[in-house]
Amino acid sequence: MENMSIYSNPLAERYSSKEMLHIFSPEFKFRTWRKLWINLAEAEKELGLDFITDEQIEELKKYKDDVDFEVAAKFEKKLRHDVMAHVHTYGEQAKNARKIIHLGATSAYVGDNTDLIQIKEGLLVVKRRMLTLIEKMRDFALEYKDLPTLGFTHFQAAQLTTVGKRATLWLHSLLLDFEELEFRLEHLRFRGVKGTTGTQASFKELFEGDFEKVKQLDELVTEKAGFSKKQGVSGQTYDRKVDAQILNLLSNIAQSSHKFTNDFRLLQHLKELEEPFEKNQIGSSAMAYKRNPMRSERISSLAKYVISSSQTGALVFATQWFERTLDDSASKRLSIPQAFLAVDAILIIWLNIMDGVVVYPKVIEANIQKELPFMATENIIMESVKKGMDRQEVHEIIRELSMEETKEIKLNGNPNRLIDRIIKDGRLGLKAEDMEGILVSANYTGFAGQQTEDFVKNEIDPILDRYKDEIVEDREELRV
Repeated sequence: MENMSIYSNPLAERYSSKEMLHIFSPEFKFRTWRKLWINLAEAEKELGLDFITDEQIEELKKYKDDVDFEVAAKFEKKLRHDVMAHVHTYGEQAKNARKIIHLGATSAYVGDNTDLIQIKEGLLVVKRRMLTLIEKMRDFALEYKDLPTLGFTHFQAAQLTTVGKRATLWLHSLLLDFEELEFRLEHLRFRGVKGTTGTQASFKELFEGDFEKVKQLDELVTEKAGFSKKQGVSGQTYDRKVDAQILNLLSNIAQSSHKFTNDFRLLQHLKELEEPFEKNQIGSSAMAYKRNPMRSERISSLAKYVISSSQTGALVFATQWFERTLDDSASKRLSIPQAFLAVDAILIIWLNIMDGVVVYPKVIEANIQKELPFMATENIIMESVKKGMDRQEVHEIIRELSMEETKEIKLNGNPNRLIDRIIKDGRLGLKAEDMEGILVSANYTGFAGQQTEDFVKNEIDPILDRYKDEIVEDREELRV
């Protein structure tokens, strides 16, 4: 039984996946520190530091995953320095290698490089979930590409679109976010080995002034860590602009998800779409009939948190002094992991919605028919002009009859009978047979179906094909 008397982070307890939680866990962090110390020792030996032995490196490897957290906590309490606490803890285990652990490095070597590794791993999880979501949204768009639905501007009924075409708007936002994610992954730069103020002075001493060797060291350590690019220059830390960029990316994903849930919640109110609702799920403690869109609401709630967190990266970057200040530390420990955890949760919930989304075509068509007679009036004007009438006179007659019908609908709640009113009025000389097909909703969707197919073919399928080996069936279970 967990301790119920202390605060627990809901992102860990309720929302995020074990996979993302592990990436930002102490175990992942401190094991990565040890990998970085091994990489550094190996690279230093490969580049000519012969006093580093193979036996020492093998000893470091032997204990790379065996972090004694209790011993580390004792050292940190004594030393008040987390990196040196773990240097001493590692040295207690790998006694023969103790003297070469962290050689030439500053704390930012393990701290900042690990942050970048965590960011990279977090982005890869987000990328995989986004690919799966993009595929599901694609399939949904194509399935409903020809199903007419009311379009809305200002949430007022406008020209018709289709359910699938509307889904491409959500998908397009995801596409923009995914392209940004690709860019951030491609251009994410490792800090590498730069020394205490970025001048590599300690490594100049180790390699007796050989700048080319120190450059090779930087490149070799970067390569061993799995990065293709490194930061060319730095102060003590990697450029905190990176944190601002990553948080902005996560914010953009959150914005897209929030936009989707806004639309979805409105459509659920109209009873046109519905998110999954489990057999024993309760919508309201008082109103037993309710089917609240709780998944969409949870996404929008988490999205607001991520969007607001994005300001943290900007504030930290803007207020860094010279080669470094430590007023970023507490902020980074909160903002970066928690933004990743929240976006992870958002994508898991969104995938869950798309796995079980329900479409109600008959309700959609009924809602269309409430408005379609008004939208059909332009076609009626054209038909009347073909019969020889003056366009402006026809427009005025239809305007007058439309106002009368609108009043009748609003005052008495009647269905829309504008077409019957026009026929009965007689001034346009139109009969019932002239109006056949005038209220067929499929005639008012323009190129929505073709646009959907074209968009998927030209912009979505190439991405899914490029990453087909990375797309997996993502069924992370909702925990609440």
